[in-house]
Amino acid sequence: MSSALTDPGAFCDLMDRAAESILAIPTRRGSTVHLPRRGSLVVTGDLHDNPLQLSRILGFAALERGSERHVILQELIHGDRLVNGVDLSHRMIGRVAELSLRFPGQVHPLLANHELAQMNGDSVSKGGGDNVALFDDGLDWVFGDEADRVADAIGRFIRAMPLAVRTESGVLCSHSLPAPAAMARFDPAVLDRRLDDADYARPAGDAYVMVWGRGHDMKQVAKLREAWGVKLCCVGHGFAETGAEAVCPGLLMLNSDHERGAAWRLDLAAEPPPADEAAMEAMPLAAIEALAAARREDRGEPRG
Repeated sequence: MSSALTDPGAFCDLMDRAAESILAIPTRRGSTVHLPRRGSLVVTGDLHDNPLQLSRILGFAALERGSERHVILQELIHGDRLVNGVDLSHRMIGRVAELSLRFPGQVHPLLANHELAQMNGDSVSKGGGDNVALFDDGLDWVFGDEADRVADAIGRFIRAMPLAVRTESGVLCSHSLPAPAAMARFDPAVLDRRLDDADYARPAGDAYVMVWGRGHDMKQVAKLREAWGVKLCCVGHGFAETGAEAVCPGLLMLNSDHERGAAWRLDLAAEPPPADEAAMEAMPLAAIEALAAARREDRGEPRG
């Protein structure tokens, strides 16, 4: 394990350098990163501290092959893999921060509701206890008296996360969309501005409403696509049994944290497909290792 993930000073420094890096992406405007029509983008769903799936995603994205390869990562924390009864998913935050520095402008951690809950200290649960309290207990266990300092640094990194990634070809990726009932008070222009405290606040901040929204329908999605001038929205924030699901026309949901989790690779130069075709194109993450092993075998390389 990297010493930066256990030493409080090094961890805080990592958080701040990574926050500066993702805020300084040249194509970032307001709370949105804009990607041009070149290269590729691997879109993923909720990760929830699953290191095996992260490894598979990175193998699929192959960021080291060129600066025009991109990956979206979201909902990094609050998994069900507790250690001595505490949540150590700050290590996943640290790993993604390290990746954002190793591949500047290529790694895009999106703001998600669990990160926002952790930053705000709002209780949230996936059924195994208060995730925010379990995360705080993990910081106490690893960092002791420096836990609050580390928590503040994590908060700064979360605040730097974009709310969306948008492609020139017409795809908008965000953790979620506002619930239909919240549309009357939601400002779609939130994507064009730097977020402030009011945007993050419950229950009506625009960023809060966007990352917590559920129950999307065709009429609402069509209205948002028109407001943003996009053809396809991609979200996480839900369970897709096969890893990818066309929720309705124009809306693709991805889920990456379970064994049938998937990721979708988008050619940034091409026109995006309809949501149902994109769902069929999504790659099961469990298949990535098998494909890599088969290619190595074809080249006569040893297994493993």
